[in-house]
Amino acid sequence: MSKVKELPGEAIVAATQAPSVRNTVVAYVQRVRGGDMGALPAVLGLVVLCAVFTTARPSFFTAINFANLFTQGAAVTLIAMGLVFVLLIGEIDLSAGFASGVCAAVLAVTLTSAGLPWYVCMLAAVLTGVVIGTVLGTLVAKVGIPSFVVTLAAFLAFQGLVLVLVDEGTNISIRDEMIVAIANRNLPPWLGWALYLVCVAIYAAVQLRRARSRTRRGLVADPPWLIGVRVGALALIAGLAVAALNLERSRNPNLVSLTGVPIVVPIILALLVLWTVVLRRTSFGRHLYAVGGNTEAARRAGIPVDRIKIMAFVICSSMAAIGGIVAASRASSVDPNTGGSSVLLYAVGAAVIGGTSLFGGKGRVLDAVMGGAVVAVIENGMGLMGYGASVKYLVTGSVLLLAAGVDALARKRASAAGLR
Repeated sequence: MSKVKELPGEAIVAATQAPSVRNTVVAYVQRVRGGDMGALPAVLGLVVLCAVFTTARPSFFTAINFANLFTQGAAVTLIAMGLVFVLLIGEIDLSAGFASGVCAAVLAVTLTSAGLPWYVCMLAAVLTGVVIGTVLGTLVAKVGIPSFVVTLAAFLAFQGLVLVLVDEGTNISIRDEMIVAIANRNLPPWLGWALYLVCVAIYAAVQLRRARSRTRRGLVADPPWLIGVRVGALALIAGLAVAALNLERSRNPNLVSLTGVPIVVPIILALLVLWTVVLRRTSFGRHLYAVGGNTEAARRAGIPVDRIKIMAFVICSSMAAIGGIVAASRASSVDPNTGGSSVLLYAVGAAVIGGTSLFGGKGRVLDAVMGGAVVAVIENGMGLMGYGASVKYLVTGSVLLLAAGVDALARKRASAAGLR
């Protein structure tokens, strides 16, 4: 009883009553002040950037540009989703960009030179990513070479491997309709709305199931009004997005119609759900966070640290392969620059900007999606305003530095509050 009396008044109320609106808001503010900001910086950044670019260039806020944002940022977002797993264990993969290029080159070569079916070529590309991740993870976990050194060496080697695969600089065109459709075609409008309804229904069911589960275990659950706000916000935002994407975007609709949700969107959503379930609902996900939080403590607790690290690199390189497939689809070709240039920097930036910690133990796959949106908006908006690559790099680098600074400050606050 004495311990209860020592609690602050607000904490006593929160511990003994179902959360009211005020208590929920107070608890959220306290979490933010304590360093647990989640995706709040990325959301605020998106709002500010969209407002600035829409004011400066009204063409930014159009249906065709909105659709372009999804296709422009898809490859980087997918690679960033894989990087989240490596960052969670406190490691880094500097080769993810060119790994995606190698996998894309495997796709192109098997598709054109070998003449294999598109699904076999995609499987070959993903399996290449699995092999790359296994090798990198083994060198880091079993041999003990720092991930920075291993992946930096791979970064250099993969550039040469891409040149070998594309015959020292040849541009390999991809004409297979199924591959090209991934990043260049759209769902029928009715299918977009069906996908919308399914996603909202699943999200609502998950929220209700979670609340009921916590109630059965005697834990404080989210109140119905908060669940309603979350589901309503998702329904509103997603509904507006689908409605905008279903507008006619073609300048000559009589010749060719351009409507519907880009095919790459449900691909990203499916992978987001898959990896979120893996992180939240499986022992592997819990072990990832444990290894990232304290490797030695995880090892003493009986967690197979080496296996967890290898699997994290395998997932990272596999997602890089999928990102490379999407990049090849968007360009309808593969060349030595596929996966190069700023792809890695943007992918790492997307994960960190979204809220994944560079220090390990903190992050979600959703962070990569949010950060990827920020990176895509910056690149797209700057392009519409007529700025060159130099300004884009300066702005993106500044945003990444700001995100890393916020992460470091958040960790200090959490440490001071005794949360880490």
